[in-house]
Amino acid sequence: MNDFSVRAMLQQLPYFAQVNEAALSELAQQAVRCTFTANEMIFLEGESSAGLWILQNGRVKAYKLSPDGQEYVMNFFAPGSTFNDLAALDGAKNPVSTMAVTDVIAWTIPSAVFVAALQNDHEMCRAVLQGLVGRVRHLVGRVEDLALRPVTARLARFLLQQVENPTLDDPAITRALIAQHLATTPESISRSLRLLEEAGAIRFDRHHIIVISPSVLEQQARL
Repeated sequence: MNDFSVRAMLQQLPYFAQVNEAALSELAQQAVRCTFTANEMIFLEGESSAGLWILQNGRVKAYKLSPDGQEYVMNFFAPGSTFNDLAALDGAKNPVSTMAVTDVIAWTIPSAVFVAALQNDHEMCRAVLQGLVGRVRHLVGRVEDLALRPVTARLARFLLQQVENPTLDDPAITRALIAQHLATTPESISRSLRLLEEAGAIRFDRHHIIVISPSVLEQQARL
């Protein structure tokens, strides 16, 4: 992938959409290309941060392990996503572990480069702040889901999120992974999917879950 295409990829991200051409070219030149095979570790919780990660191709999961080794999937990332943003900003250790769900091509912008770019560009600072606020709101919603909603409602809410930011259009995102994300079991996910199908909210196309009625999903998400 040449410098022009790296620059084009960065320009499509909300963080860098308003960055001037010279600064964008500098960021593109500093970006480091990394490849991973499916189920390969990208980085571990507690390790030093490599910087801001940008996903070009594939799917990535961010997760934490409980003291007894139970995996809890915090988030899935699709192409065009950034991840490990917080550690890239404050230079702290990675707050989660990440693994390639499929074969992955990703890029890193070193923390020092990212922070220096922010210091020179107020519009980029605003975009990053908006992005981080969105992620905090997402986490608050996750806590609310786990505390107050049954599995079917949590699943309906999760599927609604996929309408705007699809991560499920890959067979590697299994029901077991979704269960780990929603703090339940694959069997419960299967039962809830059948209920949502019977309600007319979704249908199945081989391995794919197709949302056919967001309004029905919204009703189920409020249960």
